Amino acid sequence: MIFEETVVLEVPFDEALARTKEAFAAEGFGTLTEIDVQATLADKIGKEMDPYVIVGACNPGLAGQALDAEPQIGVLLPCNVVVRQTGGNVVIEAMDPGLMATIVGTDSIRPVADEARRLVSNAMERLASSQ
Repeated sequence: MIFEETVVLEVPFDEALARTKEAFAAEGFGTLTEIDVQATLADKIGKEMDPYVIVGACNPGLAGQALDAEPQIGVLLPCNVVVRQTGGNVVIEAMDPGLMATIVGTDSIRPVADEARRLVSNAMERLASSQ
C-alpha cells in the first residue's frame, strides 16, 4: 500500500521547508504543528541525525467537513508532511489523505478525503515544479 507522495528537492533544507509550507498554504493548508525531530531526539536521547521536520498541515474547511462526517477522524488529523535531509537532497513526503476514508470505512468521509488528496497532490506538484 502506498501511503504517501514524495518529492525530492536539490536545495538547502531550510529553503525546502519554507517552500513546502508555501506550497501547502497555496492549497489552503495552514501549519498547525512543526516538530523538529532532529532537535527533539538529540535532546531526549542524544541521537544524531540529519534534519527532519514533521509539519502538521491543516485545511480548516476540509477538517471541519471531515469532523462533521466522522467526529473520530480527529485522530488522523492533521495531514503530516515530512521534510528530511538525505545526502545532498531534501525529501518531502506527504501522507495520502485517502487513507482516512480507507481506515474509517464510511462513505461519508470519501468526498472530503478525495478533495484533500487532490489538494495535497497539487501542493506536491507545485514543489516538484519549483526545482
